[in-house]
Amino acid sequence: MTLRRVNPAGLCPPSGFSHAVTATGGRLVFLAGQTALDAGGRIVAGGLPEQFERALANLLAALRAAGGEPRHLARVTVYATDVAAYRSCARELGEVWRRLAGREYPAMAVVGTTRLWDEQALVELDGVAVLP
Repeated sequence: MTLRRVNPAGLCPPSGFSHAVTATGGRLVFLAGQTALDAGGRIVAGGLPEQFERALANLLAALRAAGGEPRHLARVTVYATDVAAYRSCARELGEVWRRLAGREYPAMAVVGTTRLWDEQALVELDGVAVLP
């Protein structure tokens, strides 16, 4: 299985994402949206960085349970209830991403939304991975 990150010279250099990811020879894993729920079903305390960290950890736990690793992520969508707050925390969120998932970035998008399924959730992540 091969994932290749594609970042064309004619596009703005990506920061924390890849413009495209190609995948060959693997098994697809579709990861459901994950918020910052703890094992008891409660949103963790703290603000956006803490919620992002827990949501990403939950997404990666689901991926690992399916037999994958962070490097297998081909696509992640982030849903944020406040895109301006998300942008203002970008550096800290990037640090969380690199600590939990490494430096091989999937194709990503951030989508603003008025609310999420979990009413206290500030952020939700879903994704697609390609496993060998």
